[in-house]
Amino acid sequence: MKYHFKVHKEKNGFWAECLELKGCFTQGGSMEELNQMMREALNLYIAEPEHSTRLANLPDDSIRKSKHIVEVSVDSEIAFSFLMRYYRIQHGMTQYQVAKKLGFDNINSYQRLERKKCNPSLKMLSKIKEIFPEFSLDFAVV
Repeated sequence: MKYHFKVHKEKNGFWAECLELKGCFTQGGSMEELNQMMREALNLYIAEPEHSTRLANLPDDSIRKSKHIVEVSVDSEIAFSFLMRYYRIQHGMTQYQVAKKLGFDNINSYQRLERKKCNPSLKMLSKIKEIFPEFSLDFAVV
C-alpha cells in the first residue's frame, strides 16, 4: 500500500503532507530524515486504535509521482491489519460476524488479524478472500 506525500522545501529543511489522508504530515531536516518521518507518520495514522470509528481512505491510484510528490509504503503488517478492518467495516460486518465466517471459536482469535504482527496461514488467507473478494495481498504487501 503506497500513499502519496507532497514535499515542501523550506529554509531549514522539508515538510510533507499526505494527499490522501487529511492531517497526516511531518517534517525533517534532510530528505533522508523526511523519508523516515513520512513512513513513520503514515504507519501511525493507518494503525488506528482498535475501537476507533474513523476509517482512513485507501490510497488514490490516480495520483502520480512527480518532482514534488513521492510514494510512501505502509509497513506490510500494518497494511494487512488495516485492510482487514477496512473491508469488514465496508461490508457492514462486526468482528463477531467475520470471526464466525472464518471459523474461529471466539472473537479474540479474529481480533489478532486486525492487530499488527499477525501471521495468517494460506488457508486463512483463502477464507478471507472468500469473505472479502476485493482483498488483495498485492495491495497489502510492499
